[in-house]
Amino acid sequence: MTMTRIMVFGTFDMIHAGHEDFFRQARALGAKPHLIVSVARDSAVEKIKGTKPKHSEDERLACIAAHPLIDEALLGDEEGYMEHIRAKAPDTIALGYDQEGEYVERLERDLHAEGLKIHVVRLLPYRSDVFKTSKLSKG
Repeated sequence: MTMTRIMVFGTFDMIHAGHEDFFRQARALGAKPHLIVSVARDSAVEKIKGTKPKHSEDERLACIAAHPLIDEALLGDEEGYMEHIRAKAPDTIALGYDQEGEYVERLERDLHAEGLKIHVVRLLPYRSDVFKTSKLSKG
């Protein structure tokens, strides 16, 4: 049975039940999944969210790399996102229900322009009224 390489992206400033459900949903996309998690660079988080993450990119990467549902973790590109997608060659990219912005809007077009045949799926929320980092970190 061939391994299915599934890639997800995020800041992961804290890992909560919503993230764990996100990882489980992503893993369920393949019979023999290999989950690759791209952790956003500090500079990208600040650009996209308008604030710096609480934890450094190295701290966030170490936390993600140690998680039992994750097979491989890496830092995202300093600029853009295609370089590390090309390098990891996932079969599927799974987006969170709330991921948006220029990269998400351009993703499928950019993949096609690069000649990459990567399936892009949108995952479902998990109790987003409770398990959302922006809500949990205000407590």
